[in-house]
Amino acid sequence: MDQGQPKAFPVHWEQFHRDARALAWRLASQGEWKAIVCITRGGLVPAAIVARELGIRMIETVCIASYHDYENQGSLKVIKPVDPEVIGLDGGDGAGVLVIDDLVDTGRTTAAVREMLPKAHYATVYAKPKGRPQVDTFITEVSQDTWIYFPWDMGLTFQPPLTKDDA
Repeated sequence: MDQGQPKAFPVHWEQFHRDARALAWRLASQGEWKAIVCITRGGLVPAAIVARELGIRMIETVCIASYHDYENQGSLKVIKPVDPEVIGLDGGDGAGVLVIDDLVDTGRTTAAVREMLPKAHYATVYAKPKGRPQVDTFITEVSQDTWIYFPWDMGLTFQPPLTKDDA
């Protein structure tokens, strides 16, 4: 296997749903959640699953874009900040708020949201080592050189094997 190539980790809908429900199970005993803030776009699907499982009706988004060429993450741009009404819950620091995303990679996006909601609880379905310190709860850790293919990014195509069989 070429060490320069990222490892592929395709995640299908069934697996993602199980992992997002497992995240909800972990979060169920950690507090009384007043709202969810999902980091778009990746956080939309897990936030919907967690909200359903935990009976949370207040769902807000924070929209952040990082411009990159799929190898290098660029600067972050907040397209839509968290609604001040959600920020104002429980003292204005994010206490009682869950922030949900699909993945923490470098942690830069999570750090930007943490500035808005410093006492919120940050949860992701998947975590990479560089970003892991930025989240409070996650389900599965993958290596930093792993590229996760989420179900909403994939079609039904052939996946080549990890090693080449020259038989």
